Amino acid sequence: MKSDAIKLGPENASHRLLYHALGWTDEEIKRPLVGIVSSYNEIVPGHMNIDKIVEAVKMGVAMAGGMPVVFPAIAVCDGIAMGHVGMKYSLVTRDLIADSTEAMAMAHGFDALVMVPNCDKNVPGLLMAAARLDLPTTFVSGGPMLAGHIDGHKTSLSSMFEAVGAYTAGRIDEERLHEWECKACPTCGSCSGMYTANSMNCLTEAIGMGLRGNGTIPAVYSRRLELAKHAGMAVMDMLEKGITARQIMTKEAFMNAMTVDMALGCSTNTMLHLPAIAHECGVELNLDIANHISERTPNLCHLAPAGPTYMEDLDEAGGVYAVMAELTKRGLLDTACMTVTGHTVGENLANVANENPDVIRTAENPFSETGGIAVLRGNLAPDGSVVKRSAVAPEMLVHEGPARVFDCEEDAQLAINAGKINAGVDGQLGVLLAIEDACGALVDEHLGGDGGTLDHGSVGRKVTAEHGDATRLGERFSAVRMTSGFSLATLARFSPHRVARDGHAGGVSRSPRLVSSAMTA
Repeated sequence: MKSDAIKLGPENASHRLLYHALGWTDEEIKRPLVGIVSSYNEIVPGHMNIDKIVEAVKMGVAMAGGMPVVFPAIAVCDGIAMGHVGMKYSLVTRDLIADSTEAMAMAHGFDALVMVPNCDKNVPGLLMAAARLDLPTTFVSGGPMLAGHIDGHKTSLSSMFEAVGAYTAGRIDEERLHEWECKACPTCGSCSGMYTANSMNCLTEAIGMGLRGNGTIPAVYSRRLELAKHAGMAVMDMLEKGITARQIMTKEAFMNAMTVDMALGCSTNTMLHLPAIAHECGVELNLDIANHISERTPNLCHLAPAGPTYMEDLDEAGGVYAVMAELTKRGLLDTACMTVTGHTVGENLANVANENPDVIRTAENPFSETGGIAVLRGNLAPDGSVVKRSAVAPEMLVHEGPARVFDCEEDAQLAINAGKINAGVDGQLGVLLAIEDACGALVDEHLGGDGGTLDHGSVGRKVTAEHGDATRLGERFSAVRMTSGFSLATLARFSPHRVARDGHAGGVSRSPRLVSSAMTA
């Protein structure tokens, strides 16, 4: 065992002294040291239950003969950080999480790890750390939130943004808005639609680093505690068999993950995170690969905010494994890839059934023959932009007309609230430019304005964009992703020593008229 180098022999008596200072017995010291990375905190709804999951993981590790040792990882709630300077600190935490987890694991000689993430940058950060460390590692997330219920309809975080838009448009009063505040997100867990957190937790399953249900079993279900115990047992089995993270996180596994991404209709933020994780494994992913996979992959799910179904519905329908089983009907997955179960993808999918073809369309009857995400290029985005194609209404595919161009979220939000972006006025289109600071890291995501446009007659469904930073690709990008609906923005290449302030930003013209004549996949 790796930990033997710091535990055995008289030369390591000082180390054992400190273990005894922790209250460990000789019997515990002799066991494999299994680090459990706990992302628990009391500010992120998706992390407030992780302490209970960590305790379940500890039981699983101990039952299988390991010595569980907990240490922390930070996590930011993008929903709370959004709309103010706090959002500039979200994406950078991905690398802070990866770096600090790597440092803790290397400094203390752990033999194996169980990662317990949940929301947004926390998941890819821990996947990056797992790739760097290449230890036996399993993941078990905090789980998704249950959908809210208002007037007989299910709701999620994006529903709240739409309610704010309805309030600013005068369609609902403050009392009604408060009702939405209290009911739209009713439990702990990651927000109940296919947003970044749930997307990355589902793709953790697809890559092979999480057990079945990792991305879909609701946070409040006791089944998640059972899953956590099994994750602890699984990592001990991996240790015994010598299965490590990079034996699972292969090029073929990432191709599987991108294929599942397209079938599920995941968040466009996956195009930021999967390349960064793959880079840590020595695997190159880029936008051209994403488009190639999207062209051959059917879109099988329309989960919120793209459709009326939620994570709990996906779980009841069979979860990520059921989606993967449908994809194997077309031969779209490499079923020989190893997973944390100690079995291959193909072995894991044996006898898996799609329990609800209304939630998970069959391979023969997809929502579309192409994937949920597309990469677009044009004079707006010469280096590429990302759109959630599965959420784009047909009438939004072509637009001609004047554009209102904004350099920051605040100005765009004020214009939306004032009703100054209006499809009824010459078919106006709102455009939010990509803006990046000199280091390329402190960039924003914008969702608050999206819902507001629904009640102000704006063209399409969305007019803003979410910014992120695709790091560890050799070049720095200001990565702007289009959310559910349609946005115009850019994935523009910048020098890390220069910020575009010269009348153009990322190739987007500041002309008040039509800013793009063509955006093609």
